[in-house]
Amino acid sequence: MLKKLQDKWKVNGINFLLILVTFAAGGSLCGIAGKKIMNFTGLEKGFLWLMIYIIILTIIWPICVLLISIPLGQFKFFTKYIGKIIKRFGGKAVVGSGQWAISNKQSVVGNEQTRLAIFASGAGTNAEKIIEHFKNNSTIKIVLIVCNNPRAGVLEIAKENNIDSLLIEKERFFSGDNYINELIKYKIHWIILAGFLWKLPVALIKAWPLRIINIHPALLPGYGGKGMYGQHVHLAIIAAREKESGISIHYVDEVYDNGEIIMQVRCPVSPADNAETLAQKIHLLEHQHFAAVIEQEILKAKKPLKEKKPGDL
Repeated sequence: MLKKLQDKWKVNGINFLLILVTFAAGGSLCGIAGKKIMNFTGLEKGFLWLMIYIIILTIIWPICVLLISIPLGQFKFFTKYIGKIIKRFGGKAVVGSGQWAISNKQSVVGNEQTRLAIFASGAGTNAEKIIEHFKNNSTIKIVLIVCNNPRAGVLEIAKENNIDSLLIEKERFFSGDNYINELIKYKIHWIILAGFLWKLPVALIKAWPLRIINIHPALLPGYGGKGMYGQHVHLAIIAAREKESGISIHYVDEVYDNGEIIMQVRCPVSPADNAETLAQKIHLLEHQHFAAVIEQEILKAKKPLKEKKPGDL
C-alpha cells in the first residue's frame, strides 16, 4: 500500500518518508492548536464543542502542515497537494446511470472550461501536437496524460508541459475500477486516444459516452481491429497494394475501431512507398487534422440546441 502511495506521489524513498513525517507532525500540531483555540471559547465539551472543534481543525490543518513542511523541505509538495484538495471541493463529482457529471462551476457547456485527458502509449507526437494546439485556449485544457508504458516518450512531453501524468497498471485497468475514479478526480470531460494500445474497458466507455475520440492510421472500416496499429497497419496496406490510405478520426465504442466516424482524410500510396514512407504521410495528416477535429467536436457538443419556434417543422 505504501509503495503504491509513493508511486502515486512520484517521489523517492527519502522524500516519501519526510512527507509521512510532515503529515504526522502537522496533524499533531493541528490538534494541539485546535484545543488551545477551544480553551478560549469557554465552551464545555459536548456536541457544539465537537462541531466547532472539527471546523477549526479543518481550517488550520493546511496551515499547520505547511509550517511543518518548510523545515522538512516538502513545502512544494504540500502546496500542490492542498491545492488539489481545494479544487476537489470546488466541484463535486457524481457517478450515476453509467455517466458522470460535475456539479458547480466545472460545466461542459457555454464558455466554461472543458478538461481533456490524453491516453497514449508511445512517443506522443500526436499528444504533443494536441497540447500545442490548446496551449493558449482558455476554455479547452489538457489536464492529464494517461499512459500504460513507463518508458513512453509521452511522459516526458507531459513533464515538459507541466501536465500531470497517470501511469496505469493492466490489472486495475481491466479488472479493477478502470481508473474511472482517478479521471473523475481530474474532472475529465473528454478522453482522447492518441496512440493508446490497450482496448478501453466497457465501463470506461459507458462513463464517457460520445466523449472519447480516437485516431486510426487507415481508412476504416478496412485495416482496423485487434492488433492493427502503427506499422502493422502500414505493412498490411503495402502488402495489399492499396492505391490510397489515410486517417480515420472516430468516436470510441465497445468494438475495436467501430465507433462513428467523424472525419477521414486520404493520401495516395505509390508503388515506391514502404511502411516507413507511408507512416510519414499518415503522421503528417494526423498532425494537420486531429487537434482541429477534437476542438470542432467539443465546440459542437457545447453548442445549445436551437429552440423550435411556432411554425418550425
